[in-house]
Amino acid sequence: MAFPKNFLWGGATAANQCEGAYNVDGRGLANVDVIPHGEDRWKVALGVKKMTDFEAGYYYPAQEGIRMYEHFREDIAMFAEMGFKTYRLSIAWSRIFPKGDEEEPNEKGLQFYEDLFKECQKYGIEPLVTITHFDCPMHLITEYGGWSNRKLVTFYERLVRVLFNRYKGLVKYWLTFNEINIILHAPFMGAGLLIEDGVDPQQAKYQAIHHELVASALATKIAHEVDPEIMVGCMLAGGATYPLTAKPEDVWAAHEMARMNYFFIDVQSRGAYPRYALQQFKRDGIEIVMEAGDTELLKENTVDFVSFSYYSSRVAAGKEDGENETAGNVFSSIKNPYLKASEWGWQIDPLGLRITLNELYDRYQKPLFIVENGLGAKDTVEPDGSINDDYRIDYLREHVKAMDDAINLDGVELLGYTTWGCIDLVSASTGEMSKRYGFIYVDRDDQGNGTYARSKKKSFDWYKQVIASNGENLD
Repeated sequence: MAFPKNFLWGGATAANQCEGAYNVDGRGLANVDVIPHGEDRWKVALGVKKMTDFEAGYYYPAQEGIRMYEHFREDIAMFAEMGFKTYRLSIAWSRIFPKGDEEEPNEKGLQFYEDLFKECQKYGIEPLVTITHFDCPMHLITEYGGWSNRKLVTFYERLVRVLFNRYKGLVKYWLTFNEINIILHAPFMGAGLLIEDGVDPQQAKYQAIHHELVASALATKIAHEVDPEIMVGCMLAGGATYPLTAKPEDVWAAHEMARMNYFFIDVQSRGAYPRYALQQFKRDGIEIVMEAGDTELLKENTVDFVSFSYYSSRVAAGKEDGENETAGNVFSSIKNPYLKASEWGWQIDPLGLRITLNELYDRYQKPLFIVENGLGAKDTVEPDGSINDDYRIDYLREHVKAMDDAINLDGVELLGYTTWGCIDLVSASTGEMSKRYGFIYVDRDDQGNGTYARSKKKSFDWYKQVIASNGENLD
């Protein structure tokens, strides 16, 4: 069965994983720049190991990324050759406001994105822009404490006013925060939080979350005032949660895990803190400091659509077995014995995508958008230069079929699909280049060595025919 006529096929990247040029044209330092490759990567991302500048003895892959800052025209031309209808990318906040709290933006940063958006429009590609994909200017962390400080709402408001006005007519689709629920799992990466001694980490995280939720509603309000045609979405690190068994305690554990993540979208899509969250805060002694008008702002400025990433489903049990855990997009989960896994231990569950789509649509009844989905794998360049990534094609094919079922059999309203890492980029979870997602190979290794030359994989032509046939030809 065919996908909707105007279905937005495309691919996705993030500024901090591909742009590089961390100190070019006035860009300031950000939290995502100083998360190193190696064994300390997650200690820094969690905020357990404090790192607010580059330190000797570490390699920082975001400094170079895949040098998209200088290659973007070539890259977008290749996206156009595949037939992309949309390209999801993100803004590096410190490229627009290097320190984050300036009164006036950096013109060179603004011009870079204007050139990029115009390059997309030249090929008929609709930009889908994430305002904040984990990026937080380092000055806002060291001076203000990151998103734990209410002042960041003001600085974010200044950023979005500049973006919406400058790019009016160039960008229709915006996302406020990437995977907003990641704050709970990687607070420094997700919100620039360094959990200080003596501070309740849950209190700090949920206060930062409130500030981001207010900022998101404010951005939605401003966007609609600047241009009523703009559509603003929220973004969740998604994935259905299964109980390990039919044991009631396991079912309840799965229910609680799912709600912990849906909480964010409940606020952004429904416009209020859900009762279950307020009860949980009361039990845990968490007190959210709100300002006058916050409740009304959240209620009156809900998102236009709900977007999410999907890599795998999750499993929960009443009493978790720590020895039976598997990896997966920051979230660890109990292994599902019925699923195969990638080389990095991420379990592969196409039906879980259909389940997730239905759960989200039933819950919010708003258009959905899958903005990340893909397989991280090691690719081999053959002597003739070819890269036969049939494993990636197989993975994506089954997930496209699941989307088809959700749309045509279940009635889910789905705006589009952007595969993650449509061009190879630095992995957010591991900092590796060897964990590749793209249709386009980039000649760079885990230590930054290589020519950075681009070349097509077998999946490039496969995805090209999927888009050309609007999802009907998956062979």
